[in-house]
Amino acid sequence: MPQPIVFVAHVVTEVLNEGFLPAARELGLDPVIVTDLPNDHRRHFAQENLAAYPEAVLGCDVFSPIAILEALQEAGIAPLAVFSHSDHLQAATALVADYFGLPGKDWRVCFAAKNKAAMRQRLDELALSSCWHRLVTTPEELGEILPSCPLPCVVKPREGVASLDVSRADTREALIACCEGLWQRQPGQALLVEEYLEGELYTLETLGDGERLEVLGGFRVELSPPPHFIELAAHWGPDLAPSVIDDVTDQIRRFGIGFGSCHSEFVLTPTGPRLIEINYRTIGDGREFLLDEALGIELFRTILRLHLGEALPRLDIASKGLHIEYVRATRSGQLVQVPEAFRRRWEDGFVDFHPLRQAGERLTLSHSNKDYLGVLRAAGDSAIQLKERVAATLASLSWEVQP
Repeated sequence: MPQPIVFVAHVVTEVLNEGFLPAARELGLDPVIVTDLPNDHRRHFAQENLAAYPEAVLGCDVFSPIAILEALQEAGIAPLAVFSHSDHLQAATALVADYFGLPGKDWRVCFAAKNKAAMRQRLDELALSSCWHRLVTTPEELGEILPSCPLPCVVKPREGVASLDVSRADTREALIACCEGLWQRQPGQALLVEEYLEGELYTLETLGDGERLEVLGGFRVELSPPPHFIELAAHWGPDLAPSVIDDVTDQIRRFGIGFGSCHSEFVLTPTGPRLIEINYRTIGDGREFLLDEALGIELFRTILRLHLGEALPRLDIASKGLHIEYVRATRSGQLVQVPEAFRRRWEDGFVDFHPLRQAGERLTLSHSNKDYLGVLRAAGDSAIQLKERVAATLASLSWEVQP
């Protein structure tokens, strides 16, 4: 009997093709990809010796749950589970899962988490992590909020991703220039202007089965200097007081987070932790592979089992030092030389490097994680040794970008 699991996808991604797809095969499932870019996915799977292959790739408008349902109906597929790792597609995926009576997330919570203005509104309604914020779509609306806007402040697209077009404004002149620049490129774009929260940035990674929510841990994140917010490195296992973890966990639980994976970001301010984002999906940018391998919890398979209706098992999370470093472009140009991928092991861990761009590509700076050239991941028992090994490895990488 077929055991179909439907993956709802947009662009071709490593996390689907090398993480969740092989995990589905290991669980004896027959994966089907539904995407609005079927030709891109089919070209990828035309390659040989990939980690896993889908049973089929179906094309439709995956931003519409009705279109997904129609595509599955036409293909005669009654799925055992419906899943997406995409930021953009959580609400549509949740609605499709609900139609089939399958385990899934609450689509309302998915929408509120993805839409940054809706997230702030929901937090306000729940009296959680209060933060001054306003939504503006025109210069006139911006002018109305200028007298009350705290400085510095942060400007971000309401439905943006990857810190793209997110920047800090220290003056009203800078705020106006930032918004006008974004509207010149996309007139009428909805922009969220919110209070800048001072403090170190952390993440909280959780898994839940709808009844029990378990904290896997979190990263302390290093950011680029203002005005942009590019993640440069992340260190697992920050030394946070249990009360801080409990506080953030309580906030996201009250927000509605409880099923599947969730990646939350918060700033530890002098008055306590305050949420920056709730991403109702697995952590990205290569960190999910690091957690899958180093924590000993079979992250990809565990997440899929939740969507199959299994209870969250008691997780024996390995105590490891984890480090991730992103090599990013600092100027636009032609990428001429790129280091090859590698993995180096030692007794208590490993370091590996994956290029994210290829020689010959043209780079245009976006001041977001779209500027990443490669990612270095490392694990080990000794934090000091891990730091030394990461530094030595980074120094050995050779890149060349020409104007």
